[in-house]
Amino acid sequence: MPDTYTRRRPELVEIAAWALMATALVLVLRLHLLSALFAGLLVFELVHIIAPKLQRRLSGRGPQMVAVAILSAVIIGLIGALAVGTIAFMRSEAGSFPALLSKMAEIIESARAALPPWLVQYLPDEEADLRASSTEWLREHAAELRLMGAETLRVSVHMLIGMVIGAMLALREAVAGTAQRPLAYAVSMQAEKLGDAFRRVVFAQVRISLLNTMFTAIYLAVVLPLFGINLPLTKTMIVITFVAGLLPVVGNLISNTVIVIVSLGYSIHVAIASLVFLVVIHKLEYFLNAKIIGSRIQSRAWELLIAMLAMEAAFGLAGVVAAPIYYAYVKAELAERGLV
Repeated sequence: MPDTYTRRRPELVEIAAWALMATALVLVLRLHLLSALFAGLLVFELVHIIAPKLQRRLSGRGPQMVAVAILSAVIIGLIGALAVGTIAFMRSEAGSFPALLSKMAEIIESARAALPPWLVQYLPDEEADLRASSTEWLREHAAELRLMGAETLRVSVHMLIGMVIGAMLALREAVAGTAQRPLAYAVSMQAEKLGDAFRRVVFAQVRISLLNTMFTAIYLAVVLPLFGINLPLTKTMIVITFVAGLLPVVGNLISNTVIVIVSLGYSIHVAIASLVFLVVIHKLEYFLNAKIIGSRIQSRAWELLIAMLAMEAAFGLAGVVAAPIYYAYVKAELAERGLV
C-alpha cells in the first residue's frame, strides 16, 4: 500500500474538537444564528487580512491594538452602511422590490398573449389554477417568507452582535495570539479552518458575482437601450443579480429567472435574446469559476449542488446559504487527512 495512505491516528483532543465544532455548526443552523456567524467571520477575516499591513507600520503593542480596534470599527461601520443602503434602495421608488414582484406577476398572468401557441398549452388553463399554485407555494414556504419579513430586525441584531464578536476575537488574536491549552488550541485550529473556508468561498463568490453583475449591467443598461429597449426596474434587477450571485449556482438561476420574465413583458423576442445572453455569459463564467473558485475550494458545481440540496432538506434556506462554506470546511479537513 502506498505511503500516502499511511495515516496518523487522531488524538483524543482532536476528536473532541471535531465533535464540538460539528455540534456548534448544527446549532448555528438550528438556532437561526447563521447571520451572526457569517457577520462575525466576515469582520474577523477582513481585519485578519488588513491588520498585518497596518501593524508592520507601527511599533509597540499599544499602537497596534489601537490600530486593530479602529480598523474593526471602520469595517463594522462600512458593512452596516452597505447593508442599510441596500435595504433602503430596495424599498425606494427607484429600486422597489415589491414593484418588481408585482410586475413579474402581471407578466406571468398576461403571458398567454405573448407566448407562441405551442408553449401556451403548458400553462395553467385558468387563472384560478395559477392562483391555486401560487397559494400552495406560499403555504409551503410560509416559514421562509416570515423569516425574510417579520424577523428582519432580529437578524440585523444578530449580525451586529456577530460583527462585534468577530472584532473582539480579531483584537484578542492581535494581543494574545493563539490559545495554548490542548483542547482550546485544537478548537481554535478548527475555527481557523472554518474561517479559511469562509474566506475562500465568500471572497471568491463575491468576485464572480461582481463580474456577473458587470456583464448583466452592460446588457440591461447599455446594449438593450441601444436597440430602443428599456426594461422596467433595471437598477433593481442589477442589485438582485449581485445579491443573488453571492449564492453559488442557485443565485444565477434566481437572477436569470427575474431578467427573463421581465424581458418577456416587453416581447417574446427580447426574452429569447435575454435567455441567450445569460446562457452565453454563464458559459463564460464556467471558465472563470474554474479559475477563481476551483483553485480555492477544489469543488465542482455538482459537488456544491449535492451539498446544497442535502443542507436545504435538513435546514431549509439557511442550509442552502451555509452549504458552500460548510462543505469547503469539511472537504479541507478531509483533504488535510489525505482522505479525499
